[in-house]
Amino acid sequence: MRLFVAIDLSKEIKTAATGLMHDLKKAGVKGNYVPSQNLHLTLAFIGEARADEVKAALAQLEFKSFRLTLSELGTFGDVLWVGTKGNQGLSGLARDVRRVLDAADIGYDTGKFVPHITLVRKCAGRWQGLPVPKEEMTVRKVSLMRSEQKDGKTVYTEIFAVNCK
Repeated sequence: MRLFVAIDLSKEIKTAATGLMHDLKKAGVKGNYVPSQNLHLTLAFIGEARADEVKAALAQLEFKSFRLTLSELGTFGDVLWVGTKGNQGLSGLARDVRRVLDAADIGYDTGKFVPHITLVRKCAGRWQGLPVPKEEMTVRKVSLMRSEQKDGKTVYTEIFAVNCK
């Protein structure tokens, strides 16, 4: 079972991101678009691990709510994403998630944290200059997510959550 720690996005953020994907399609951008129900912001990708151990580690997490705002479009190779700003709250939360995983000796992708929401994989086409909707949300929960294949589709399921203090 593949696991990751994420911020589940508000309905408003998902609607704005879905509208942005529609604009990308209208602009001729091709690729594998992320289904709207799978939109999220990953804080730590864990991969294969025992869910009970990860749940116990995340139960130690404490954080305060903060605002998260959509920002610019960007890429990692052929992956197109919309960035987010959450100022100190977001970077602090990512750091704290990694701290509790480290304390429990749970491995995760230790690459630099770049806050983003993946929109299109294997992206091809011109996307520069498209406006990003000015949408924001309050982050009050962190989710442990399971990723699995069902009927040829990737399905994400929340299996544990930590609410802000």
